[in-house]
Amino acid sequence: MKLFCYPSIQLAAVGMTLAWAVGGAWAQPASNYPEKPVKVIIPFPPGGTLDKIGRMLALKVGEQLGQNFVVENRPGGNGIIGADAVAKSNPDGYTLLFNASTFVTAPMTMKSVPYKVQTDFTPIGLVASAPLSIAISNKLGVSDVKGWVAAAKANPGKMNFAVGSIGSAGHLCTVKLEQVTGTQIAIVPYKGTGPAMTDLVGGQIEGFIDPVLGSVQFHKNGQLKVVGVTSAKRLPNLPDVATVSETIPDFQCASWYGLWGPAKLPVDMVQKLNVAVNKALSGEMRDRLIADGIVPAGGSVAEFAKFQADDMAISGKIIADKKIAVD
Repeated sequence: MKLFCYPSIQLAAVGMTLAWAVGGAWAQPASNYPEKPVKVIIPFPPGGTLDKIGRMLALKVGEQLGQNFVVENRPGGNGIIGADAVAKSNPDGYTLLFNASTFVTAPMTMKSVPYKVQTDFTPIGLVASAPLSIAISNKLGVSDVKGWVAAAKANPGKMNFAVGSIGSAGHLCTVKLEQVTGTQIAIVPYKGTGPAMTDLVGGQIEGFIDPVLGSVQFHKNGQLKVVGVTSAKRLPNLPDVATVSETIPDFQCASWYGLWGPAKLPVDMVQKLNVAVNKALSGEMRDRLIADGIVPAGGSVAEFAKFQADDMAISGKIIADKKIAVD
């Protein structure tokens, strides 16, 4: 049984109407949009996978639409601060949100969130999905999943694993890894993946499960050891690293990334942005993502809305069953 049955990005059914995704209350036409720079808020610090993909997307969408799409990192509150700024912005298309799947799961772990994912945002486009890597500090001296499991069992509760965001794909994957291996892992929350990776390389923590893009260069430079990847097959950018499923059958999980605007973004503007996202994913950006072990997505607005709803249902059950919550 697969640990994370995320809906297939390529086969996401078109079961939701576009009306779910866009309110269309503003009558502003999109024919001349954008007429000034567009702000793309990333609600986590720079340096992580989310930031790298977001900046790549902002550049390519800007090229498609002939205007600057400027990334602004606004971290804090497990991603809530930046997302809330978008939710409260004017639905004129000049403030957008680029975020990972943690955007839809993190609120499920918190007592109070100033917005509702389902009603206060407009899905624009699904950008990519990313298998995760189990990155381990060199100080442990392990080289594969079997070796890590043995080390963790020998030191119950003493293995510190970073979590870039409570409720993120990496966090849920860490919980499941602990469950299926019978190990006890100490979760250490961080304010983003960049700071977590820095501490892993520095030896302050023992492990970190996060999208492959964030760890691959450190692995190749010998600064840490990626003992396994959570994809179904080995990745072209890490051919020496076995899949976790080679040791733990059917163990797969992934993070995903998307672009949103505030609620009531005009339908024609949403469509224009969606077309630009799809064009951006058909050229150089697509090749770069694949080279980094990331799967480009794309598709319609309605497909993205359906995908998001399905993922929220699946992840919500995991979070509820495991009582994952922000302290």
